[in-house]
Amino acid sequence: MLRFSANLSMLFTELPLLERFQAAKQQGFAAVEMQFPYDMSAETIQTALREHDLKLVLFNVDADDLLRGGEGLAAVPEKQARFKAAVAQAFDYAKVLKPDCINVLPGRCLDIRCLPEYRQTFKDNLSYATDIFAGIGVATVFEAINSHDMPGFMVDSSAQMLSILGELNHPQLRLQFDIYHMSRMLENCAAFLSRHIDKVGHIQFADCPGRGQPGSGVVDFAQLFALIAALPYQGWVGAEYKPGPSTEDGLGWMKTQGEPN
Repeated sequence: MLRFSANLSMLFTELPLLERFQAAKQQGFAAVEMQFPYDMSAETIQTALREHDLKLVLFNVDADDLLRGGEGLAAVPEKQARFKAAVAQAFDYAKVLKPDCINVLPGRCLDIRCLPEYRQTFKDNLSYATDIFAGIGVATVFEAINSHDMPGFMVDSSAQMLSILGELNHPQLRLQFDIYHMSRMLENCAAFLSRHIDKVGHIQFADCPGRGQPGSGVVDFAQLFALIAALPYQGWVGAEYKPGPSTEDGLGWMKTQGEPN
């Protein structure tokens, strides 16, 4: 049975953040995830999780200016001290919230001449974060993001993810595989998951090309959900898409293509 988590940074945004926990539970989700939880204290989030009997399965290390068009934190050589401070912040949250995984976003390189140095910095920082989070039994993941939505992103293909994973070879490092981003890059998601599911720590999804709910684009979610359910995957499948005006009205995919567990 697939285990779906609701990404509260993108779903139920018609509600204040604290009310989204209850909404997710009412719609049948057993788990939630967040992009950046740092606007609330870890204790406030923990209270909401306990009140609604939910598990927080994933959140990101802070990425500085990445979502505003900047380069982020994880690959910029001059920001390594700030990256380590962000890892410490995520570590403090993880001690309270006990997620399965923490995601490190590679970020952008906006000057191609700097790309080799940025790549090495990212690998050094990713290895550092993985060691830190492994100390409390939390896996580290990283993801590829499509270069149409985010030009200059350091990692935009599954081949690049596999290369980094193989080079670092850390037992607590996994891939975060995002069906939307890899579909946007015209990759065969079913083939990748079939071959490499043992390397995947978390899956996220949205339809393509509009990043809406399943059924709004061209991705065959009936096939993909059936495949993931049949594979030896024990992680969560995160709904991280842009819903319509009412998130609830767009949740028909849960009944037709799998039930949350």
